[in-house]
Amino acid sequence: MKRGILHIIFSLCFFGSLQAYSQTGVLTGTLKFEDKKPVAFASIYIESIKKHSLSDEDGNYSMVGLPSGRYKATISSIEIQKHEFEIEIGDGIKSYNPILKRSEDTNLDEVRVYGESYKTEIEKSGFAVNIVDTKEASLRNIQTNELLNTTVGVKIRQNGGLGSEVNYSLNGLSGSAVRIFIDGIPISAYGNSFNLNSIPPSMIKEIEVYKGVVPGHLSDDALGGAINIVLQNSIQSNFNASVSYGSFNTLQASVNGQYRFKDSGFTVKGSIFHNYSDNDYKVSGRSVIVTGLGGVQTPVTARRFNDAYRSSGGMLQIGYTDVKWADQFLIGFTSSSDFKEIQHGAFMTIMPYKDRFMESDAFLGNLAYQKKNLFTKGLDLTVNGLYGNRNRFVSDTVAWAYSWNGEKAIDFRGNEYQYSWRSQQEGGPTLARINRDVASIRTGVSYAINDHHKVLINHVYSGIDRVDSDELRSVLENTFRGTRDLQKNITSFTYEVNALENKLKANVFGKYYQQRTVNIDPEINDETNEIVDDITSSNTKDEGYGFTVSYALIPNITLLTSAEKAIRLPNESEVFGNDGDNVVANPSIRPELSNNFNLGFRLGKFSLSGHDFTVSSNLFTRNIKDRIGLPIETSLNVNDETILYENQGNGTSKGFDAQLDYTYNNNFGINFNISRFDLKIVNRGVEIDVPNTPFFTMNGNIRYSFKDLIQKESRLNLFYTLYFTDEFSYLVPQGSNTVGDEFFKVPQQIAQDLGLSYVFPSNKLVASFDIKNIVDKPVYDNLSVQKPGRAFYLKLNYRINKF
Repeated sequence: MKRGILHIIFSLCFFGSLQAYSQTGVLTGTLKFEDKKPVAFASIYIESIKKHSLSDEDGNYSMVGLPSGRYKATISSIEIQKHEFEIEIGDGIKSYNPILKRSEDTNLDEVRVYGESYKTEIEKSGFAVNIVDTKEASLRNIQTNELLNTTVGVKIRQNGGLGSEVNYSLNGLSGSAVRIFIDGIPISAYGNSFNLNSIPPSMIKEIEVYKGVVPGHLSDDALGGAINIVLQNSIQSNFNASVSYGSFNTLQASVNGQYRFKDSGFTVKGSIFHNYSDNDYKVSGRSVIVTGLGGVQTPVTARRFNDAYRSSGGMLQIGYTDVKWADQFLIGFTSSSDFKEIQHGAFMTIMPYKDRFMESDAFLGNLAYQKKNLFTKGLDLTVNGLYGNRNRFVSDTVAWAYSWNGEKAIDFRGNEYQYSWRSQQEGGPTLARINRDVASIRTGVSYAINDHHKVLINHVYSGIDRVDSDELRSVLENTFRGTRDLQKNITSFTYEVNALENKLKANVFGKYYQQRTVNIDPEINDETNEIVDDITSSNTKDEGYGFTVSYALIPNITLLTSAEKAIRLPNESEVFGNDGDNVVANPSIRPELSNNFNLGFRLGKFSLSGHDFTVSSNLFTRNIKDRIGLPIETSLNVNDETILYENQGNGTSKGFDAQLDYTYNNNFGINFNISRFDLKIVNRGVEIDVPNTPFFTMNGNIRYSFKDLIQKESRLNLFYTLYFTDEFSYLVPQGSNTVGDEFFKVPQQIAQDLGLSYVFPSNKLVASFDIKNIVDKPVYDNLSVQKPGRAFYLKLNYRINKF
């Protein structure tokens, strides 16, 4: 931990001494037709310096990092007549807002594309990657996790409603094998109260989803892939506020914005959010019963009654953007807290919990620095860091047993009774606290030797100093509090090459992993009556490596392949345990290894008379050693309240995913994706399908926009989303006798959502209405835990894109 603090202090001192040798400017503006309607997805290109940008659906564009000088630029798209202009760029922001003429002939024999969007550029880089845009989702009643769940190859595994535990599955690998980042910092450093359940899509610019092979700039021990949340980073002043309310007394509100002083570049950014839900949706099934006189068990449909969730938080940053010495330099803090009632353990058991809950909070200082062309052209530096503390508290002091009707349980004689262990979960009453000091800093340096060769070095340090205590223990017991320390260093080196007129792109990288864990529990020596430390420690070191290659047969047809030897080190909860998540410690757990391989293609974007479509597909294999996961469940332990992460054995995941995107005149759009794979593991000498894993999923989205409806220059968007999950079992078949295995199968599921959003003429106010699970079909997930049924939500969103 001290090493991480010194790293942060050194970086701050370094920033204070920086001097830049060149000035850069920014070109921004809005493209409109003569009738004031926006020109969407037009290309703005400066050929002399090979700079390009793409306007968004509102016609807004931005080009940053432009050297001072006078340039000729071109604006083009299939919808407009080609427009050329000259612009003088200096130190600061320059605006250009042309009125463009519609093209007289959109049936062109040839369309010259000057540049690609960031999304297209990354998806054609060789990685198995998808870029998820949050713009539409931010206007609707959609959580970030729901948005990810519609992404090809991604399956969100959630134990219930808003605020419940979430696992992310990429091509069959899930849990901590998939790493989540916020601007390159592991999300685990932020704590439970600042997560994808609570962060609204309006705070997010885009989401990068890497499957199997993870680039060096996200140098972490991500075995199955990585999800990087890129927060809003525009240099323009903007403001967004939203509030939604709906079923189960669910309230979600957020405000975020930024103001930049044009003359000095001084920038203030802030965001706050608040979420609440009773989560009192109806549940039923084999475990939802009421026990009456004589022990008679009666299945019921019940409402969850101890499952409320509340989270609040915010981020404030001040600093400078687009100045001589930094493209971005921001320091600030993040604060968050949450409260979660706990209805049951890992499974939905016949005796739910009452008054068991947990609370979390975090207060973290953060630093972000970015500078392109530092000291010399082609040398870029990026640093992101945070330091602070996060804490968790679990309360379980009620001894009475309860039934699913919310009343105290009765025994076979009809008498109310209490648990002999005096708490809801076995193990005794607790007021357990986990206090953590955390530090994480990521540093990346890249140097473009020329237009064809580039080298990158990245390093990430993560440290956790953890102390466990319990207020219900005696003073003497709390004197002997245990400490849990984890420190991790991961370094990567990357070489990139573009050849054959940028048709061939290759990326070769190596990674070095080091993690040290120390578990100290003071105890009294029975023979000497002296205090001694029971120390369990480990120091793990390993190496990984990989490559990616993409080749453009023609500009719109690209072949992609990638491979990596990936390492996943056990995380804090798996090693030290976590009472709030019912996780038991396993200090002897071993790292997980996998050889990952992807082979795919991308066709498009193809355009013809207003019809645009893109098709992509990926074949993949994952050869896994010492897979870390939940225990292989059997009928003997299926009702256990606690879980122990363990090395399940060696296994393989093989399959494919595919995606189709189609739009017509920017009014009608379809997205469809499919994922199918086999995930097998050798457990105790027998090859089995990994339980609690859906092997076949499909998602579909349809969108249609009506323009000038009710009011001129307004827009009504209609949405339909379908989720299909094939049948799967959360229990391993017991030998050759499979009679009764149907009892443990999660049935095939089809969930459907409907939504609409109305954009008022000012383009600032948006009202939306969503219906989730419109046919009210039962839907289940991890270990057959039931999720919410039909629900209704209304949302108002106010935005100012720039001022």
